[in-house]
Amino acid sequence: MDLIVRFAEGLASRLRVVFYRLLGMKIRGHVSLRAIEIRRRPGGITLEDGAALDRGVVLLATSDAARIVIGQRTYLNRSTMIDADALVEIGAQTMIGPFCYITDHDHAARAGTAPADGALVSAPVRIGERCWIGAHVTILKGVTIGDGAVIGAGSVVTKSVPPGVIAVGNPARVLKPVPA
Repeated sequence: MDLIVRFAEGLASRLRVVFYRLLGMKIRGHVSLRAIEIRRRPGGITLEDGAALDRGVVLLATSDAARIVIGQRTYLNRSTMIDADALVEIGAQTMIGPFCYITDHDHAARAGTAPADGALVSAPVRIGERCWIGAHVTILKGVTIGDGAVIGAGSVVTKSVPPGVIAVGNPARVLKPVPA
């Protein structure tokens, strides 16, 4: 029975790859796509060889210029959302835990106006190679996370994180270097 389920899931993933390629998504090599959701502009999304997106992952490119790039052998766990107006780039061999939210924009707030009436303010987000982003992490606009960094579960990353460190909290702060 397990073999039949694995075969069916593999076939469904391959059909999704064909479908999204036809819509203009750049898929390089073999990728695994569970039941994901592409809200808009699939042509702005690039998946490198070996990328794996689990169930409930949402990729949202909100503008014509928006780009989402997911590196080789990178894994996005269940119910993670990437919301890009400019650029969200995730390096190779990175793992992103479940229920994460990564965005490169927000709305300018002004007293007496509705939040949706504020101008969209964007700044690229870059997550390096071999990073580990824990469950329920939020990464906000303009952040760069250096290669090999670890972001603890539940953290809110508002400022860039250097390579090779563990950062935790709300807002996330560097705790210590990643052990050798």
